[in-house]
Amino acid sequence: MSNMIKIPTIDNIKNARRRIAPFIHQTPIFTSATLNAISSKALYFKCENLQKTGSFKARGATNALLSLCELDPPNAVATHSSGNHAAALSWAAGINGIKALIVMPENAPEAKINAVRHYGGEITFCRPTLKARETTLNRILEKTGARFIHPYDHQDIICGQGTAAIELLQSQFLDAVIAPVGGGGLLSGTSLAVRALSPKTKIYGAEPAKADDAYRSFQKGHLCKITNPNTVADGLRTNLSELTFAIIRQYVDNIFLADEEQIIKATRLMWERLKIIAEPSAAVPLAALWQNLDSIPEKKIGIIVSGGNMDLKSFGLFNPERQEN
Repeated sequence: MSNMIKIPTIDNIKNARRRIAPFIHQTPIFTSATLNAISSKALYFKCENLQKTGSFKARGATNALLSLCELDPPNAVATHSSGNHAAALSWAAGINGIKALIVMPENAPEAKINAVRHYGGEITFCRPTLKARETTLNRILEKTGARFIHPYDHQDIICGQGTAAIELLQSQFLDAVIAPVGGGGLLSGTSLAVRALSPKTKIYGAEPAKADDAYRSFQKGHLCKITNPNTVADGLRTNLSELTFAIIRQYVDNIFLADEEQIIKATRLMWERLKIIAEPSAAVPLAALWQNLDSIPEKKIGIIVSGGNMDLKSFGLFNPERQEN
């Protein structure tokens, strides 16, 4: 399959980094002695929750939009997204004077809906299924002539997401890098960058056990789809595409799963110990690491904290009964 699909190169990712540099943050890398002790590892957290619009998605959206404008500036762009890509594209479109038309599932987190509106995106809600997203988006594309920028099944998106791994690797040598995987854009870009720049570094994906299409696809060697997954990690409820699976299958060393309880625990401890707001999707790599310590022998591990956009009422996840003694 990968022979039939054009896979981006490290040069494409380096070009993306130059293109987006004036617009995005080079986010910091945090450490925590407590989380290191729990893991018996040296962990380096690449804090994309502190990125523009609150997630790594600003990288890919900015690269895709600027690439499009270099060729043929559109009057409007459109996408479907549960939130972070929607906000990122709305922001990137806004700073370029372009309208953003966004299809969001009706159960999208309120914080992400508010963010899209804040950045000027025009929202159309749909039922929380991929079919409903695509049907609604196609109707908008036909009506408006807007240009579609897919959340992850897009070369420029993948290259933009890969720029975070370049920055992470520049800090020091790492034995492994772990990134969350939903649609696969971040893990694809990460794996391309890491494999090219640090070939000895292992590349791992992390996924909720309740949304394990990437894990199943990786294990079986062909693309597997799941319908309407239900996980607290709302940003990882999407399925891989042919493009992202081709890259992941070729460059990623393994994909590990995390249970809901472990994801919630990891989210809470990242808040408490790193002093950052990390959404549950961003805590999945740490949760998967803890849940699979026997299978991850590497000591110096980079973790991409994908985003920090969540409703404050989600503090209810951290009820006193879950607190450790």
